[in-house]
Amino acid sequence: MTNTRRSTITRTTRETDIKVTVNLDGTGKAKVETGVGFFDHMLDSFARHSFIDLDVKADGDLHIDAHHTVEDTGIVIGQAIKDALGDFAGITRFGHAYIPMDETLSRASVDLCKRPYLVWKVDFRRDKIGDMDTELFKEFFHALAGNGGMCLHIENLYGENNHHIAESCFKAAARALRMATTPDERLGGKPASTKGSL
Repeated sequence: MTNTRRSTITRTTRETDIKVTVNLDGTGKAKVETGVGFFDHMLDSFARHSFIDLDVKADGDLHIDAHHTVEDTGIVIGQAIKDALGDFAGITRFGHAYIPMDETLSRASVDLCKRPYLVWKVDFRRDKIGDMDTELFKEFFHALAGNGGMCLHIENLYGENNHHIAESCFKAAARALRMATTPDERLGGKPASTKGSL
């Protein structure tokens, strides 16, 4: 972990070539190129509302479909966030958010505890939004939580518009992470745990 809580991770497989840079103490700037338009839009929103500066360059086998690109991007973003957090000491650790978007309401809760888990209670009425399969949203967050050391719960409470449902989930997760990654000076640089370590 650097003092500026930044990290750059590169991951190359036969299916994808991905480079991600994060700055946890940023202003929400995003430069995202995955080749999947709606996914780029979601990651831009994720950066803006988490205040995590996010630079993503992903080249994937989109001639097959977007699955590998979306999942592997989640893997690398999760790895970068985890690396930037170092030993997870001195941070608020827990975060939560409710996000309304017109007729839709979604919520997210996160525990940065190094024990990955995802609860995903989100249903879509369409198979695609733009050029992205809706089943891939769960794949992204599963990869993010698993590689970021996050216990992450995301739930759409109600909604009709599929774009609103997806975007409210990304914004809720972002705001929850913004809260959880914020340093708490009262911890004196120690983990927020009665065990003394995470």
